[in-house]
Amino acid sequence: MKKLLTLLVCACAAFTLQAQEISMGGGGAENPTINADNSVTFTFNAPNVAKIELEGDFLPAREVKAGERTYTTTRTSLAKSAEGVFTITTAPLESDFYTYNLYMDGVRVVDPNNVYQNRDVANLINYFIIGGGHGDLFDVQDVPHGNVAKVWYPSPRAKMAQRRMSVYTPAGYNAADRRTKYPVLYIMHGIGGDENAWIDGGRVPQVLDNLIASGAAEKMIVVVTNSNMSQQASPGDAPASRHRPQLMVPGNMDGQFEESFLDVVEFIESNYNVYKDKAHRALAGLSMGGFHTIYISANYPDLFDYVCPLSAALVAPQGDRNSYIYQDLDAKLAVQFKKAPKLYWIACGNADFLVNNNKEFMKKLDEKGYKYEYVETEGGHTWKNWRNYLTMFVPRLFK
Repeated sequence: MKKLLTLLVCACAAFTLQAQEISMGGGGAENPTINADNSVTFTFNAPNVAKIELEGDFLPAREVKAGERTYTTTRTSLAKSAEGVFTITTAPLESDFYTYNLYMDGVRVVDPNNVYQNRDVANLINYFIIGGGHGDLFDVQDVPHGNVAKVWYPSPRAKMAQRRMSVYTPAGYNAADRRTKYPVLYIMHGIGGDENAWIDGGRVPQVLDNLIASGAAEKMIVVVTNSNMSQQASPGDAPASRHRPQLMVPGNMDGQFEESFLDVVEFIESNYNVYKDKAHRALAGLSMGGFHTIYISANYPDLFDYVCPLSAALVAPQGDRNSYIYQDLDAKLAVQFKKAPKLYWIACGNADFLVNNNKEFMKKLDEKGYKYEYVETEGGHTWKNWRNYLTMFVPRLFK
């Protein structure tokens, strides 16, 4: 037993030393270093590590064949010096918000030299921002700032006493000033997300602060829901919920969320200084949230004058398709477009696995002569696209 304990202590010490070694980052270096030409350099001092790879949305993608399967990856190996220092420098990058992960001897890890991270479902992802252009929208600037609150609300239609959402109120919002009213954007996450997704991964507070301060967007309240009806709140933020976040959870595409969405609207309109008409409500969502956007707006045609499905998951196989929410979509669209939304704005990436399904939906709209706008961008089913869509459609709202 004593020998076994000694071996365990030695093994733990070796792992700790290796982690400490890479976290030292070559004498306290921070990653990444943004160079004068906007190329980016990553450096790790880790002589006992055999291989470090970088995966990021700023690296060129390539196809890799594994047996009969071919997949696309951006994973790129770093060069290792004789002293055990790993480095890589990218090509010059455009101003934007970028995310990445590391693989250390095949194990996915976050960068210990970069404290800036987001959680996407169960994955922690590092990020950096290159300013001087579009990326400035995603960064904290010297402008008036709004506030984000985590708000508990009752959902009687879901038979839940408490559920949680995130609410952004713009700079200058005063709850006591009942005379000044604001429009509302309701925005929804994708599969595996929660009420934190658009706040963190989507950069809603920063984007809204910056667009409003520049005069590009109207002052508005933004409500980020939790669309998973098996959850009160994000994992760890509700009783008995401290578990690993899952991509697929019950109760997110079976009609329950769409049915109970009126609880969200009623709570906001009872507790915030907002307009209570169609002209001052907008609805948007990504992936599963795009699916919800289409069906909520179709089932409640008098609620939203601005409808923005992003990379809508129109073919998701799970859930109860027998719910009345999903029945007779053609007839519901006919009612909705009889008094058409002021803006029906669809967006998708040209490499998104859902792009063809979105085009099939638009074909249905075209056949009936329904008015909408479509934006197709480079790239796939990614936060990089959804953040950019946010900067594109928010300036169109409530004008």
